[in-house]
Parts: sequence; structure tokens; C-alpha cells
Amino acid sequence: MRPTELSDPTRPADFSVPAAGEGGTFEFVEGTSMLCLDVDGTIVDHDGHMTDAVRESGRAAVAAGHTVVISTGRSLLATLPIIEAFGITHGFAVCSNGGVTLRIDTALEDNYEVIDRQVFDPAEALETLAGQLPTARFAIEDAVSHFVATERFEDRSFGLVAEPTSFKEMKRTQAVRLVVNSEDSTAHDFADAVRGIGLQGVTYSVGWSAWLDVAAQGVTKASSLEGLRARIGAPREATVAVGDGLNDVEMLQWAHRGVAMGQAIDEVKDAADEVTGSVHEDGLAQVLRSVLS
Repeated sequence: MRPTELSDPTRPADFSVPAAGEGGTFEFVEGTSMLCLDVDGTIVDHDGHMTDAVRESGRAAVAAGHTVVISTGRSLLATLPIIEAFGITHGFAVCSNGGVTLRIDTALEDNYEVIDRQVFDPAEALETLAGQLPTARFAIEDAVSHFVATERFEDRSFGLVAEPTSFKEMKRTQAVRLVVNSEDSTAHDFADAVRGIGLQGVTYSVGWSAWLDVAAQGVTKASSLEGLRARIGAPREATVAVGDGLNDVEMLQWAHRGVAMGQAIDEVKDAADEVTGSVHEDGLAQVLRSVLS
């Protein structure tokens, strides 16, 4: 199932980047690329392993002056190790499927700061989903990048163990991301059920398994990347995006050069301009080497 159609899937996020001359300034280098890279299934395999070829090509792209933007469904904390592995000391990352944008700068106390966070009221979506999927588990990433859940719910994309809470309290939480998982359903069954619900006022996408990510209306990786592109002055033709999941579809369509990983399903490949090797064939390294050559 494809994410819900948006009237403007690339509306700029509402955040600012320090202007030239201010502390922490960032200027896009003419003649380089804005490389927007998914993590799971692209930079790392689904066991979380990054090959030497991908690490070295990522570091080479950073060293060559390209703007490497990690663009992931992972939360902030789960994204930081990827930023470190690529040696990004000055730049940006888009986390939580566009819900959180970071400015990376090793001169900062934590080496980064959040420059945009898109939140929404999850109460209506929670009520609707709980009624349709009574055995589903729910977790929420809140406005300060913590995860809360009504039962034990761990995932590598969270970056930490979700804290227990009641369903009533969860509905009162300002959410960046609502995660829904149903172990009793196949991905196909889950997608059909969610499609029939007709969620309103949010953006959502179904993952590889019976897994749903819900964000604020209009928020995708593409929407936040477009806001970032405009503010750092990167030309549209300088944008390159690589990904493998349904949550990457808008990003691949947005980029001047959208590249799907070889293991992606046909719907993702159809959204891209080209297809590279699979994650097990170091497909991302192939793309990065083509930019560096």
C-alpha cells in the first residue's frame, strides 16, 4: 500500500537555517550534490549491518564536499550512529520520516540541534486504529524524542526502549510519529485493513511487515528535504535520493535523480528514475561512486 496522496507532498517544513555570517553557517557548495540517503535497506541491511564498501563510499562523499543528508524513518537517537559512521560533522539529517530535522555541528554541545519538529494530536488515529486492529501494539515518539507504549514494544528504529504508559495517556501525547504493529496479520492483510479505515488528518505508510508509521498531515521525508533544499540553496538538479521502502516513494519522486535499491518492490522501483544493486550487493556504494567519479 502506498502512503496517502497529499495535495502537496513536498511542502517546505517550517524551520530556519543560520544565515551566512552567523555561527554554525552552512553553505551549499556549487558543483556538489545533495545526497539524501535512506538507512535500513539502503545504508545498512535489515540486520543493521553496514559493509565496508558503503561506509568508505559514504565517507568519501562527505570528504568530497557533498551534502549527505541521512533521511530515515528512524528516530533521532537511532540515526546518530549512522551520522557518526559516515563522518558527518557539519550538515543535516531528516529523521522519523520527516518529523524531525537535525542540524549537525560538532561545535555544539551534543554535536547536533533539532531545527524542526512536526507534531500532531494522535488521539483520533489511535481510537480508529484500536477499533479496527484490536490486537495491534502502539508506540509514540513524542515531542522530545522519547518513545512511549502501552505494552513492551522494542525496535531498532526507536534508539531506546519505549516507556510504558496507558492508552488514555498516550492519546494525550503530542506525537511526532505513531507506530502500529500487528503480529497477528500479514503485511497484505494489515495494509487492506488500514486502507479501509480511511485515516484523516495524518500521513501514513505501511512497511514491509504488518507495520504502520503515522505522521502529521503532509509530513514525509520529501516535505522536509524540500524545505531543507530551499534553505541551504541547493539546486533541484543537485538532488539525489536513494531508498528501498514505501516511505521513500515521495523522496524518490522529489529528487532530480531518484534511485531505488535492487531489492525494493515494484511500486518503489516505479517511483525511481533508476535502480541500483540490492543492499547485499552494495547498491548504495555503486550510486555514491557514480557521484564521485
